[in-house]
Formats: sequence, C-alpha cells, structure tokens
Amino acid sequence: MPRPTGRQLVAQNKKAFHDYNIGDRYEAGIVLMGTEVKALRAGRASLVDAFATVDDGEVWLRNAHIPEYSYGTWRKNHETRRNRKLLLHRREIDKLERETVASGKTIVPLSIYFSEGNAKVEIAVATGKRDWDKRQAIAKRDADREAQRALASRNRLRR
Repeated sequence: MPRPTGRQLVAQNKKAFHDYNIGDRYEAGIVLMGTEVKALRAGRASLVDAFATVDDGEVWLRNAHIPEYSYGTWRKNHETRRNRKLLLHRREIDKLERETVASGKTIVPLSIYFSEGNAKVEIAVATGKRDWDKRQAIAKRDADREAQRALASRNRLRR
C-alpha cells in the first residue's frame, strides 16, 4: 500500500500565536506508542498547555494531550499526558538549548501533523508577549480587517 503524501493536520496551537512572538521554527519527529498514533489518526489531540524542554541533550514534549484510543485494551493504552521524545538533528538541539538557556525564550509546539505517513510536530522558539503587545496585535488585526472591508465595498460599488 502506498504511503499517503502531503501534510494532514491533526492539532494546532492557535493560542501560541496570540501569547508569543514566534521565532525560528523546526519540524521534529515524535516518538509515539501504537495507540497514540491511532488516536492521532482519528484527529484527537490538544496542544493547549504543551511546551518543550531540552534535558540532557534530548528534546521532550511535555503536557501535550493525546486521549486514550477508544478501541485500545487496558494493557496496551497509553497515558494521556506523558512526556514524548522529539527527534531532531544534534545541531538543532544544540541551537535550541543555547537559545532557551541564555534568554527568556521557550519552545512551544505549533502543530501536530502527519507528513508522508510519519507523525511530526512543528515547534518554535518563542518569547512571551506582554499585555500591551497583545492589545496592539488585536488593534492592528481589527484595523486591517476594516481596511479590507472598505476596499471590498469600494470594489463592489465600482462594478
């Protein structure tokens, strides 16, 4: 059977774009158990409180919620919020460690998806936004939306 092609999104962390200024992005493989893969293929996961850390030269995804697979047995099912190892190249791990140790940056997961049949996590180095940054972002988004509406209505009137 041929492997699926393309990118199939499972879960996205939309709140991260509101709470953080997103920097460098990385694509990482994720070490999963069989029932976790089946739960992800069913489209069930949450990245709301998730973050990643670098411990002893390894990157770990923490607090990501992948619910139990409904057809799994009591012996074969997984814990919902267990720590999951992320697979990156050594130079990427070293760069992540340098950036997070030196300053007030954190590693946030942006999405979980399947790429050519393999489960992947998109992570990013991010800095937290202050409240006034969030208010400015909302005001800018609203202003852009109003400008787009004005252009659309002007273009409709021209026709």
